[in-house]
Amino acid sequence: MPTVVNQTTPDTQSAETYISQVFETIKQRNPNEYEFHQAVKEIFESLVPAFAKHPKYMENGILERISEPERVISFSVPWVDDEGKVRVNRGFRVQFNSAIGPYKGGLRFHPSVNASIVKFLGFEQIFKNSLTGLPIGGGKGGADFDPKGKSDGEVMRFTQSFMTELSKHIGSDIDVPAGDIGVGAREIGYMFGQYKKIQKGYEAGILTGKGIGYGGSLTRTEATGYGTVYFVEEMLKDKGLSFNGSTVVVSGSGNVSIYAMEKAAQLGATLVACSDSNGYIYDKNGINVETVRRLKEVERKRISAYVDEHPDAQYHEGCSDIWLTPCDIALPCATQNEIDVEAAKVLVANSVKAVGEGANMPSTLQAIEVFQNNGVLFGPAKAVNAGGVAVSALEMAQNSMRLSWSFEEVDSKLKEIMTTIYRNSVEAAENYGHPDNLVVGANIAGFLKVADAMLEQGVI
Repeated sequence: MPTVVNQTTPDTQSAETYISQVFETIKQRNPNEYEFHQAVKEIFESLVPAFAKHPKYMENGILERISEPERVISFSVPWVDDEGKVRVNRGFRVQFNSAIGPYKGGLRFHPSVNASIVKFLGFEQIFKNSLTGLPIGGGKGGADFDPKGKSDGEVMRFTQSFMTELSKHIGSDIDVPAGDIGVGAREIGYMFGQYKKIQKGYEAGILTGKGIGYGGSLTRTEATGYGTVYFVEEMLKDKGLSFNGSTVVVSGSGNVSIYAMEKAAQLGATLVACSDSNGYIYDKNGINVETVRRLKEVERKRISAYVDEHPDAQYHEGCSDIWLTPCDIALPCATQNEIDVEAAKVLVANSVKAVGEGANMPSTLQAIEVFQNNGVLFGPAKAVNAGGVAVSALEMAQNSMRLSWSFEEVDSKLKEIMTTIYRNSVEAAENYGHPDNLVVGANIAGFLKVADAMLEQGVI
């Protein structure tokens, strides 16, 4: 990360020393949890100006408290596959911080899921949720289960076993999970049904991302992708730029990617490349988003099938090479650390103007430094991809009121929230001496609300 202070003062030195000591303690207490260390380091370094200006946060040990999860739950998930063989996966739920509301964050089903991944996601979620302005705390969960290649029956049996244990730890005013990578409408539906059976009653607000027919919210599927574009649109406007007429590369081809592509196309952009975990497609004529949506959401095919219907397009093995594609705007929407320092240098060499992180922590710290040092507009994940959890909170509100808002009403609220997140991040960056640095701005804006709530509630 670039240095986050413009000059060294006694207050700055005290803040840097304090933050460094807390970070070293975290590394010692959480050995080998590299993703968690990365997330903590990125946020901590941004907070130096806040601690220098407000020593009360140091005096009250806010950093030590906010970086330690309130609760970490790990459990066994046994299930039976279609061949009758017993399988066992490991489930997690990290309830990180509830200072401003019930724990809120997605469930990820992917072979890579471990304690470090879930803790990094949960830690990021604290600040992301705070930025939305809605009363939700930070949490995250998941399992090292891979739904790819599994039958509906296998997914159902796994998710029912997963929810049997998870149900002991959640509630509509305690912890409200949602979907993430590998957890879509199918998985949420199975988990909701199992929770309803176990708890002997209908509790709509226990999960978000539900089907529209049983308490879900319109716009929830589109929310993270749309929100990503709404944030980047504001970022571009401030510099006299626009999606209109720009070329865009979007990594991934899940919900976030598909709906980021859809909204960017509506704003006049040409989508030239997208990917899945196997490889990526390049279409000089502009990617047909409807084809991608059908292939991935309905037919559950690999992105390589796109070229069968669009012969002018090209398919390339290896998803990481997507960043070799020249573009005006890059939207990494796949997974963590997909843009490393070399990929960032290639994007800069190809004259990228803006990067908006639709995924969670998709750029390494070194990659972010390359973007910032070369004048690339950079929108950090916790701000850019907050649209999904924002609409999840709106779904919770609708469930509490027994109401269902229209698509247009939810979309309007989403756009307002994303615009406010951008403006608050800009204002915080300016107020703390780092104009145009949205990493610093978003981190400080998200932190202050949670930290002040923790101070007011005492040491608990």
